[in-house]
Amino acid sequence: MVAMENPLVSPYKMGKFNLSHRVVLAPLTRQRSYNHVPQSHAALYYSQRASKGGLLISEATVISLSSQWYPNIPAIWTKEQVQAWKPIVDAVHAKGGIFFCQIGHVGRVYDPEYHPDGQELISSTDKPLTQFTPPRRLRTEEISHVINDFRLAARNAIEAGFDGVEIHGAHGFLLEQFMKDKVNDRTDEYGGSLENRCRFTLEVVEAIVNEIGAERVGIRLSPYADYAESGDSNPEALGLYLVNALNKYGILYCHMVEPRMKTVGEKVESPHSLVQMRKAFNGTFIVAGGYDREDGIKAIRENRTDLVAYGRLFLANPDLPKRFALDHAPLNKYNRQTFYTSDPVIGYTDYPFLE
Repeated sequence: MVAMENPLVSPYKMGKFNLSHRVVLAPLTRQRSYNHVPQSHAALYYSQRASKGGLLISEATVISLSSQWYPNIPAIWTKEQVQAWKPIVDAVHAKGGIFFCQIGHVGRVYDPEYHPDGQELISSTDKPLTQFTPPRRLRTEEISHVINDFRLAARNAIEAGFDGVEIHGAHGFLLEQFMKDKVNDRTDEYGGSLENRCRFTLEVVEAIVNEIGAERVGIRLSPYADYAESGDSNPEALGLYLVNALNKYGILYCHMVEPRMKTVGEKVESPHSLVQMRKAFNGTFIVAGGYDREDGIKAIRENRTDLVAYGRLFLANPDLPKRFALDHAPLNKYNRQTFYTSDPVIGYTDYPFLE
């Protein structure tokens, strides 16, 4: 009997990029960029997880002063930050990896205690998250300024050497605060109908495509999730509308979070699926959310996705694609306690390789 090929480690052509396998490093918040400047230890962290023809997506990187939400999150809006990213990107490229920078704005999801400079929270609404400070509703004429921040961040990412950017439109961040009807209570052209609620996100996409080219642009979406109290009454309609609208811009990929991931880190049974969105989207489709090796193999075999993004497993196993290529390779267990410490080694670059 012939053993079936493992599709997780089969090649795939994503636009102009030749991937040697389909295991993607998911964007993972790592609070080790002191004062929002990427550090030299990040070069080791990312290069450990880089492989020839492997796609890595950076941790969420902020686009402006007002978009920072936690201490030590990397940013890409100053010259110093751009320069600091360059050796990190070079280290990934030296291993033959493909590196995209995830750029985002957190909107109302941050605690002002991390903002001693008194930056105000902005959102689609003035409704606060539970136990958070109320945000200020963005005025219609201010939205273009935030779009410009996204555009400049994308240009900076290319200047830093990244192969492209992933727009963070998931997990209750600012773009999702506009897209989801349980948050957005606006009455201008950015509120009300599905088209209006998605307008801001699509204007960000358009601005970035015009700046760096559609072949360098991906987006992350989580229509079914309820992260940071950002739910929607009809997530399927939202997801389908978005992928069809994104097709008009010809972007490289759409990275979607599985419906089973209602909240961070915990899988639940869900009757919903991303299959309709997968079928409707013209570019590369990436899924994320609680995947293991067998699950990923099955998703690709059943043509439910092109690529599978792994977070916690890739964190704990820097050589994850290599382990997945073997039938019974053991996996290191991740340590949740060290996910968000600021230590430059522990829980960061100290997970062992297979050898």
